[in-house]
Amino acid sequence: MDSTIHTKTASESLHKSKNRWIALIVLFIGIIGLFLSVVISIRFGAADLNYRDVLGAFFAFEEDNQAHVIVRELRLPRAVAAILVGSALAVSGAIMQGMTRNPLASPSIMGVTAGSSFLIAIALAFLPGISYFGLSIFSFIGSGLGACLVFGISSLSRGGMTPVKLALAGSAITSLLTSLSTAIGIKFNIAKDISYFFAGGVSAVQPTQVHFLLPFVISGLLLAILLSRSITVLNLGEEAAKSLGQNTNVVKFLGAVTVLLLTGAAVSIAGVIGFVGLIVPHIARFLVGTDYRWIIPCSAVLGGILLIAADIVGRMVNAPFETPVGAITAVVGVPFFLYLARKEGRV
Repeated sequence: MDSTIHTKTASESLHKSKNRWIALIVLFIGIIGLFLSVVISIRFGAADLNYRDVLGAFFAFEEDNQAHVIVRELRLPRAVAAILVGSALAVSGAIMQGMTRNPLASPSIMGVTAGSSFLIAIALAFLPGISYFGLSIFSFIGSGLGACLVFGISSLSRGGMTPVKLALAGSAITSLLTSLSTAIGIKFNIAKDISYFFAGGVSAVQPTQVHFLLPFVISGLLLAILLSRSITVLNLGEEAAKSLGQNTNVVKFLGAVTVLLLTGAAVSIAGVIGFVGLIVPHIARFLVGTDYRWIIPCSAVLGGILLIAADIVGRMVNAPFETPVGAITAVVGVPFFLYLARKEGRV
């Protein structure tokens, strides 16, 4: 008996060690990929730049050099914003999937991003002179509104919440809030501003917006990493987590705050970009296992790579015109979502 227990313990330790090394390799390769993606994003675009221009913009900046100004004022903020938004959405999705044990959970599917855009539409309609900070506050509140509506409707259904019911409720609430936002845009003649948020993208990002976004995303990512062990335990089931001494209510509350912080910040700067929070956590989980201490940092890196790659593809698909990043992620995300929905429905 003792020999069996010892063998099982040794096997688990070996498995954990293997997963740790795999996760470290994924992070290392991912960070290199992230750096290369930034270089490519800065190098290519409507204006033809070479690598000498890119290096000069960083190490020998000249204010009267147009190429240097393009790199510093346009392309670098755009690349950094794509990384921050992609990381924020991917980690939000990972947290939602871990806390709800729902593989279909993500900010775009659960109504979080739609709620954020809805309140942004209201702010633009009734407070036309609102500051960017005020717009972000509305975005955070809207994220919470969308999530509360989806989870509230799902919990009231017969048989309680299931992954498919959450997805259906999220789709319904997203459609409702999107329609209301469109109606507000037409009524108050702000349809052009609203369409920017629904298209989703980082093409018009300014350096000041990146500076504003940075502390929110970093705070959210740090909080997510601090919660990662608790989310791993919670993912075993609420009863199992309680039996291990975890205060599940506190973990859920902090997890919800983290999701709203990250998603609200992402939507306020880039609009509605769907499916990043759905796809990336599944890829991370496939690569590094079920430990959220590795899933969350890997999701952050992979989410940044996915969004900056989508931004690069969006520039090249219909050059010199740009395809919205949200359209690129939807092309990849919709088939993935249908596959997961079919799989969960069959279960």
